[in-house]
Amino acid sequence: MTILVTGGAGFIGSTFVNYMYEKNPDLKLIVLDALTYAGDIENIEKKVRDSDRFEFWYGDINNLDLVSDLVSRSDVVVHFAAETHVARSLYSEREFFVTDVLGTQSVANAVLKYSDRIDRFIHISTSEVYGTAEYEPMDELHPLNPTSPYAAAKAGADRLVYSYLTSYDIPAVIIRPFNNYGPRQHLEKVIPRFITSCILGEPLIIHGDGLAARDWVFSEDTARAVECAIKAPLDKVFGEVFNVGTGRPISIIELAKKISSEFGIEERFDYIRERDGQVAMHISSVDKTRDELGFEADTTFDDGLQRAIEWYKENRRAWEKQIAMRSVPVKMKDGRVILY
Repeated sequence: MTILVTGGAGFIGSTFVNYMYEKNPDLKLIVLDALTYAGDIENIEKKVRDSDRFEFWYGDINNLDLVSDLVSRSDVVVHFAAETHVARSLYSEREFFVTDVLGTQSVANAVLKYSDRIDRFIHISTSEVYGTAEYEPMDELHPLNPTSPYAAAKAGADRLVYSYLTSYDIPAVIIRPFNNYGPRQHLEKVIPRFITSCILGEPLIIHGDGLAARDWVFSEDTARAVECAIKAPLDKVFGEVFNVGTGRPISIIELAKKISSEFGIEERFDYIRERDGQVAMHISSVDKTRDELGFEADTTFDDGLQRAIEWYKENRRAWEKQIAMRSVPVKMKDGRVILY
């Protein structure tokens, strides 16, 4: 089997590539990645990069000819490539729609063109498409109410894939992971930002009152969930949407306290104004993914957090170059510009 992974040098994409290489010795992996600020070829382990079972292409998913060529040589397409930072989307909206929506259309078109050989197309969406929980836990039928340009772009991509499934019968599966964390995550995300702030002796910056809560899922668990969607009988997953989460929310303030405690340091928090478009609560229903894919997240938050902390402690050279990108300027509704 040959799997094309778009965005395979990003955080979750590379976790999936490393995981699949290790667990599936007969598998060939093709990665397409534009290596933007959040992508790094070194996220893919050296033994994978050096293997004859691995092929890397530096390029944009909006390069239609390149995407078409790579899809034509693949059995499965897993589409991770996207702009993903909520705060960054508040000042750089257009590139999110170009990458997340038009890029997804580029991939979906290629899948349609070669649908006679593509076994399935796994589109990686996000729980952000739901917006704030209208009920808990949030199942796959929860209304889509995106609250940021990032979430809106991902909702557009999510529904675009659904439209291709409905109109053209492409073998699509939509995965909606909740908040991922783990080794190699970019410092713009809250868990690595908190961890590295502790390493650097800085106070932890809390948006608003810190009560916004998320369902945190370890990145290797997400990789395993995608593997389950690839290996399940096609008639069980064709056209389906699956959440990937734990069903257990943790608030930002709880997160900050827990990480400070793991480092054995005094709690030092700086509170700034809440970011516009913030989601108050996300908690995943795990029933459908458990019952139909046989998947349950098996990494406890404490174990996953320990693994993440150890990676940031041991790989300072890998993340120090990202320090300047931890915060981005965001123009608020009242015209003020605040770093988030």
